[in-house]
Amino acid sequence: SRPRSLCSPQGFLYAAPVREQGNIYKPNNKMMADELSEKAVHDVHTKEIDLVNRDPKHLNDDVVKIDFEDVIAEPEGTHSFDGIWKASFTTFTVTKYWFYRLLSAIFGIPMALIWGIYFAILSFLHIWAVVPCIRSYLIEIQCISRVYSICIHTFCDPLFEAIGKVFSSIRATVRKEI
Repeated sequence: SRPRSLCSPQGFLYAAPVREQGNIYKPNNKMMADELSEKAVHDVHTKEIDLVNRDPKHLNDDVVKIDFEDVIAEPEGTHSFDGIWKASFTTFTVTKYWFYRLLSAIFGIPMALIWGIYFAILSFLHIWAVVPCIRSYLIEIQCISRVYSICIHTFCDPLFEAIGKVFSSIRATVRKEI
């Protein structure tokens, strides 16, 4: 029926080529499997976050690191009772801690959603509008730049060379009189 050269050993027409490394979904060698697992680890959407150091780039070091001593201080000679001072410290610290947690629990996810949308729009505009406009402008201005350069070299260069030759014959000497 069909020529033997067009058929695979199983009798199928045009068998799928077999690669030594296997396909990308089921690699049959260790090196390719390791490469795929490394790529999966570097996915930004599934990366693990550090639950201990939550500000690794130190964005808020100078802004919201406020302790009791940064807000309330009693100068020398004006001290409240020690028990009141300790209770005030504990009240301030615990209130700040738990109220922040409460606000984070209520507004954290909605704010993350809003900021995610905002930065997605910002990225989209930058990638699809700002950079192409700037590149387009640079391409278009290059033509004007060349015409401007030709005009400067044609008209200004000879003028400035002539003026330079006129003033090159002037000699100035400086004498110091005592």
